[in-house]
Amino acid sequence: MSDTPETLPSAARPRRITAAAALTALEGGVVAAFGIVSLVMLVTSTPDDTVQAVTLAVTVLALAVLPLAAARGLWLRRRWSRGPAMIVQLLGLPVGWQMAQNGGMWLVAGVGIGLASLAVLACVVNPTATEALGIGPREG
Repeated sequence: MSDTPETLPSAARPRRITAAAALTALEGGVVAAFGIVSLVMLVTSTPDDTVQAVTLAVTVLALAVLPLAAARGLWLRRRWSRGPAMIVQLLGLPVGWQMAQNGGMWLVAGVGIGLASLAVLACVVNPTATEALGIGPREG
């Protein structure tokens, strides 16, 4: 058995990777929940434009796949997961900013998204995390 990141015991997972995986999974779960609520609303009410409502629900559910896959990859310490996790967070920053501009509860949601995005970015670029993911300077 080699000591690649994929075969290390779970006790070897740095807290930063665990935190990044948990926050990214939470983000994916929220997006998936929005997609499910959109589908339920489509079934329980009559939308103005059914095609648009179906497109919204399916698109949002498809968008939930990226953060959920990235979170699973981070949890399992897969090297490939860092890129998708960073993309999700970089997309979350302007979303959070735009939401915060609307004030009220949107401000709270926007700040939450922005802080979560910054926290995950800080976690996945940390040298401890990159080493645990098998990312780093090439030897030789």
